[in-house]
Amino acid sequence: MQTNPKRYAYLLLFVGAICISWSAIFVKLAHVPGITSAFYRVLIALIVLFPIWLISKNKFPTKENLWLICLGGFFFGMDLTFWNQSILLSSAGFSTALANFAPVWVALGTTIFFKQKLNKYFWLGTFISIAGMILAIGWEKVNHLEIGLGNGFALIASFFYACYILATGKSRQKTDTLTFMTFATLSCTVTLFISSLFLHTSLAVPQESWLPLIGLGLITHVAGWLTINYALGHIQSAIGSVMLLSQAILTSLFAIPVLNEFLTTSQIIGGMVVLIGILIVILKR
Repeated sequence: MQTNPKRYAYLLLFVGAICISWSAIFVKLAHVPGITSAFYRVLIALIVLFPIWLISKNKFPTKENLWLICLGGFFFGMDLTFWNQSILLSSAGFSTALANFAPVWVALGTTIFFKQKLNKYFWLGTFISIAGMILAIGWEKVNHLEIGLGNGFALIASFFYACYILATGKSRQKTDTLTFMTFATLSCTVTLFISSLFLHTSLAVPQESWLPLIGLGLITHVAGWLTINYALGHIQSAIGSVMLLSQAILTSLFAIPVLNEFLTTSQIIGGMVVLIGILIVILKR
């Protein structure tokens, strides 16, 4: 009995979504600074990916692609820096929902740099997403610019993730998944190491933090993103992006028994409205 490749891809995408939904939880369980957990996430992943890439004998990327991949790795490192810190300052589920704001930044970026026109659905989806954030955070806080560092960092993280997508869009079409992930992870590791030195952040880790950090590197980064990248090669990216929005919901559900972390009613409703707005932006592009 033959396996349906598309059905298999959907299954892998769902598995990948489950893997990456544990990212915020592992960060909180590690009890180390955001940059520290981000650094060990990519370093552990690199230790696994680089030998596999050497054994696979895949082609070395061209100079142009390598430059774009490394630039993407830098942006991804900045994304992890702000997102990991936002998780420590806010709830895991809501920080994840705000980090999914990246498609809105991507749409704006393609308009500015690639002269693509934005349709009415983009503005509708963006308006709905912003309304959801105001609902979740509270109008009084937004009106007085008291959105909180955690929420602010999550939005900044989504901006850098959008930069990562824009920087690596072409290189991903010309480079195989394993090569792309290996060199992007290498660049990201260097970026986070320099950031830790610049911000005087200690990379020392207590013994009890290693288990969640290993989970962060192996489950979230290696297993999660390898399965997702494979799946996105077999199904439409718009549909895949929509399915990955489930990450915020899964994170919120997993955080209840593991972190004893419950979202308020306004955060639940606001987070769902944010995701609906992003859904409109993705599907109508």
